[in-house]
Amino acid sequence: MTSALRPPPSACPACSIASSASELAAARGGGGDEGARLMLSVPTAHCAGCIATIERDLNGAPGVVSARVNLTLKRVTVEAEAGTTAADIAARLERLGFEAHELDTSALSMTETDRQGRDLLMRVGVSGFAMMNIMLLSVAVWAGAADATRDLFHLISAAIAIPTVAFAGQPFFRSAARALAARRLNMDGPIALALVLTLALSLYETLNSGPHAYFEAVVMLTFFLLIGRYLDYRARALARSAAQELAALEVSRAILLRDGQEVTVPVAELAVGDLVLVRPGGRVPVDGVVSKGRSELDRSLLTGETLPVVAVPDTPVSAGEVNLTGPLTLRVTAAGRDSSLHRMADLVAMAEAAKNRYTTLADRAARAYAPTIPLLSLGAFAAWMWISGGDLRLSANIAIATLIITCPCALGLAVPAVVTAASGRLFRRGLLIKHATALERLAEVDTVVFDKTGTLTMGAPEPDNLDDHPEAALRVALALAEASSHPLAQALTSALRARGLTPAEVTELREAPGYGVQGLWQGRAVKLGRAGWVGATHAATTGAYLSLGDETRSFTFTDALRPGAEAVVKALRDRGLEVWLISGDVAPAVEAMARRLGIAHWQAGALPAEKAARIEAMQAEGRRVLMVGDGLNDTIALSTAHVSISPASALDAARAASDIVLLGRDLAPVAETVSMSRIALRRIRENFWQSGLYNAIFVPVALLGLVTPLIAALLMSLSSITVSLNALRLK
Repeated sequence: MTSALRPPPSACPACSIASSASELAAARGGGGDEGARLMLSVPTAHCAGCIATIERDLNGAPGVVSARVNLTLKRVTVEAEAGTTAADIAARLERLGFEAHELDTSALSMTETDRQGRDLLMRVGVSGFAMMNIMLLSVAVWAGAADATRDLFHLISAAIAIPTVAFAGQPFFRSAARALAARRLNMDGPIALALVLTLALSLYETLNSGPHAYFEAVVMLTFFLLIGRYLDYRARALARSAAQELAALEVSRAILLRDGQEVTVPVAELAVGDLVLVRPGGRVPVDGVVSKGRSELDRSLLTGETLPVVAVPDTPVSAGEVNLTGPLTLRVTAAGRDSSLHRMADLVAMAEAAKNRYTTLADRAARAYAPTIPLLSLGAFAAWMWISGGDLRLSANIAIATLIITCPCALGLAVPAVVTAASGRLFRRGLLIKHATALERLAEVDTVVFDKTGTLTMGAPEPDNLDDHPEAALRVALALAEASSHPLAQALTSALRARGLTPAEVTELREAPGYGVQGLWQGRAVKLGRAGWVGATHAATTGAYLSLGDETRSFTFTDALRPGAEAVVKALRDRGLEVWLISGDVAPAVEAMARRLGIAHWQAGALPAEKAARIEAMQAEGRRVLMVGDGLNDTIALSTAHVSISPASALDAARAASDIVLLGRDLAPVAETVSMSRIALRRIRENFWQSGLYNAIFVPVALLGLVTPLIAALLMSLSSITVSLNALRLK
């Protein structure tokens, strides 16, 4: 039999992707700390009704003090009494119809992204509120208030503006200070300088009863800059560390056999040579060798193989594989940080670091632009001090106006505004952009690499020849299949039940781990399982075989194509992109899929590191690779590729490693994403050209002393609005 064992997709894919939780498959029967807080992933929860159902049931359960569901993270947090374990809670949730897995909270370190977003939004609100109040005071000054009245309004404005800028402008001040400490200048340096100098000049004018102060200008500048910073944050907020998710995927506890007794212990406490029990349905917690037992292992998430591997004594196993049919006793060869799963996490972290060195258009513009702003302003100050014969007030006004006009607010909005607009449009088409630079990188792609199982296909076997068998044989097959937890048996059960069939009366049902299920029907021995075991001839296709005494029948299975698979391959080829199929599955299955979809280049039997190596080789040749994959075996390749996409049904570790997530089942929007990315890149370049044209026109005006700092702030705001409107054309 074969398997494509994968977490079922959420009924609400968008909620599933918004989740930053890790869907961990913990070994069944794991224990929990007494009287502790337990945390479980519930990946199939998708609405308020799910929250109510879970909380109502768990809050009434024995041993539960309280239970709360976080729908965004798809987690349930349980305050449990002594003796209540995570396995007890998971079993109760599964009876309610919710898939549930224990989370290893020690592997899921808290991130600062949520706090950063709230902090930025608070500063936007504070600066916006202060700006409106100062504007009201400024109206009175503009309407003709003079002398003491004008000075009073200026003092009140100063009392609002100075603490507002000191508080709301902290992101720019801190960034500029860090850059200066490192002996370099970034985009926030000119911004911080403009804010400080404008405040200083305005305060000087106020204390000397001057007619002009620019407190509204400096707060307006802060407000628009913070909006750009918040848009940039929103573009990045959903990105998570795939290395962290992979580490959390490791089973947190294992069943240690000590003096013949089963003891549940943290994986970190296991040592080489220990004996560990893995029950059917459990995920292997360590690298090891089978010491006792016979079963089948599902390696599809690790290697992409659809065919399960028979596990017998002396068979090597790896952390992350799933035990399918029989209990196994393993002798540990590596655990914790030494396991193959953890080594894979390290490779992902290295690949992510390499990808994060991508230099965006904004970065390149900042390097050229940032140093010129203060130098230009300083030059204006020096020139006007000479021209005016030492008029400090006039020279300072012109220098600050120049600094404000050249302030890179529009430049800071150019990329986030386009990314936000494009992300909104693509989200409506079923694609979620996770990484701020993903669209820029996607626009450069010339090669697309697809995984097979779970990406081009649905990752679930379906029987395709049920009409070839009489009803009596189907009813016997149903009775046998219902007695097995094997993925093929479950697929056969679902298909036959959907036809309205009932199982035949088969007695003495018994599963032979690694072989199949047997029983007695009308006095005859019947079997459902592997070809050799039932006495059938093995066919080239994936199948399960039924023995009815002197007669054998075969049930063949296919992995259904994902909707849009043929359309997306054709569309990508029509756009001039080279398409590859690289899979861990066997060569006949990969070749058949490539031929069916018209993919000229394919590679079978690729291990995770080999997939990444192939992509690295392509990129060393100068190609820009888009990787589309869904399994744990794809995470290194997803992180290595120039840009990557995962379906919503992918493992969380794969989704975390990808830059873009496909929310629906249809693959067709992937081709549209490539087109949209190229349009978005054009809009970003247009924004840069607009910013450059704005500076070319108004910087000379400022240098000639024809604008005040207030007019400069208004012109700067107009430039920012123009950039935003150009970005909105994407909608």
